Amino acid sequence: MSINAILFDVYGTLLDVHALTPILDRLAPGHGAALSALWRQKQIDYTRIRTLSDRYLPFDRVTADGLDFACLKLGLDLRSEDRQGLLSAYDALPAHQDAAEALQNLQGVDLGVLSNGTPTMLDKALKAARFEQKFRWVLSADTVGKYKTSPDVYRLGPQKLGLPANEIAFVSSNAWDAAGAAWFGYRVFWVNRLGEPAEGLGVAAEYEAKSLAELPAWVRRG
Repeated sequence: MSINAILFDVYGTLLDVHALTPILDRLAPGHGAALSALWRQKQIDYTRIRTLSDRYLPFDRVTADGLDFACLKLGLDLRSEDRQGLLSAYDALPAHQDAAEALQNLQGVDLGVLSNGTPTMLDKALKAARFEQKFRWVLSADTVGKYKTSPDVYRLGPQKLGLPANEIAFVSSNAWDAAGAAWFGYRVFWVNRLGEPAEGLGVAAEYEAKSLAELPAWVRRG
């Protein structure tokens, strides 16, 4: 069956969630990479815990809470102005190097994003990356008050696009997100830039690549 539209994850897939590591390293010399990794880990942990417990808070709040925990864990006493500066910088993360060219090479294909980010966060992020004109649909988990990998979030794609899941490609760099999307029924492209193993969940992406550069050719093959 042909692919008639593509949905992208945003954070980690199009945008580099670890791009703030140099700033973190200035604030906590020698610990920037560890702080960035823990911030991301707790951000995602909190989306899962809140979804499982029906205690939803928007992604900007979850992101801030993850940063606060990471700083406490690593013993960083972050000044309020530095904290706000980091959160503001998170709203303007740079795109991965392979993202812009891949989107350009997908001209003529209907594109959208399906993200845990709030509509406001996504508006800022896509404008900062100069991607706002690339996407016909901007779908946010905030609409349903849950986070991926809840089926209610993935269901936004077929509902808004008017297509069955098996005619929509879902693109993510997050192995857990790729697994959740595959369970839902999307045709999944996992951009595995770091060569990580797949999650041990008994489900696999339809296609795995180290770069988004392979996405256009895969889509055309249908």
